[in-house]
Amino acid sequence: MQALAIGPDGVSPAEGGPVAVPAGGFVWIGCTREEFRDRLPEVQATLRRLAGSPLLDLHVSDLLNAQLPSHHDETTRYDLLVLRRLMNRAPGDSAAGSAPARRRAGPPVLQRIDTGPVGFALFDRVLLSVHPAECPLREAMATRLLASHSGSGDGPEREGRHGRVPASAADLMLRSASQIVDGFLDLRRELTRQLDHWQDELLQPRTRFTNWGALLDARMTLHQLDEVCEDQRLALLDWIESLKTWPAATGAEGTGERELLMVRSRDVLEHIDRVVHHVRRLEHGVETAVQLHFSAQGKRTNDIMRTLTALTAIFLPLNLIAAIFGMNFEFLPLIHQQSGFWWALGGMAAIAVGMGLVFWRKRYLARSGR
Repeated sequence: MQALAIGPDGVSPAEGGPVAVPAGGFVWIGCTREEFRDRLPEVQATLRRLAGSPLLDLHVSDLLNAQLPSHHDETTRYDLLVLRRLMNRAPGDSAAGSAPARRRAGPPVLQRIDTGPVGFALFDRVLLSVHPAECPLREAMATRLLASHSGSGDGPEREGRHGRVPASAADLMLRSASQIVDGFLDLRRELTRQLDHWQDELLQPRTRFTNWGALLDARMTLHQLDEVCEDQRLALLDWIESLKTWPAATGAEGTGERELLMVRSRDVLEHIDRVVHHVRRLEHGVETAVQLHFSAQGKRTNDIMRTLTALTAIFLPLNLIAAIFGMNFEFLPLIHQQSGFWWALGGMAAIAVGMGLVFWRKRYLARSGR
């Protein structure tokens, strides 16, 4: 379990758990879901001592649920925000307490996509975050905070090599939420590259596309990402509405801090909207490529049937002539003449050539452009 005391005097690890909230600062407690379950009484006692209230049992169950969707909830003492982050597990791996991931067909990026919930319990001066075991966000944020303090100066506007130290627990929560959403933004380029390969293959008229099962899995994965991002968006919207109901800030510093929270919240929401827009554009692109593929195949089939129909029409009069001269009558024109066969054969050839020229001028036999 990671615990940091963040205040005007700097960022310091709290060995053995935080004893008190630093003056003018806040405390961040970060733990994995397994640590939260195993040390729940200790965490509840710490929250009661530092924030004046423990977590409700229902919210404890939510934080322990590995399948929980993104959502926001609030009480008179704290806000609960849950966001699902990209896990990028290897095929066949699954987190403890979660259902085994089904191996997907298709591009490698679609085989690795999985998400896990990260929960934030936000008190006035305490932030508790619960992460999956495979989530690197907790260590990354702790490292960044300690590194930013190492190069910081004095005062509330201290700057470090890795950015400004968070001004409040809510600020740190929004920074973590931004890191979660940025993981989905980083996924766009790889997804686009993988799906563009399929689209190019679908649009080649002479290619026999056979990866329909993988393509279906890709569409299902994109739809799943759309639902995840939409849940994130609704959770952020609820958080922003809750933020608007907070008591009015007093003083220039309090007003600036409130405006900073609103700006960061809208920035995270804008990132989520970008991910949703890109995922839906990929879905539309795949569906359009499939429709164009079937349209091209249908056009190719029509061209083949047109050519076969024209050839059949050319040979129909020849079959008629052959059938007439094959009748069992004793008296038929040209039947007893020495040159009759050549006259009939020449007539048949003339008819075939004439009809072929007519069909060629009408472009029934012309080669279709690609």
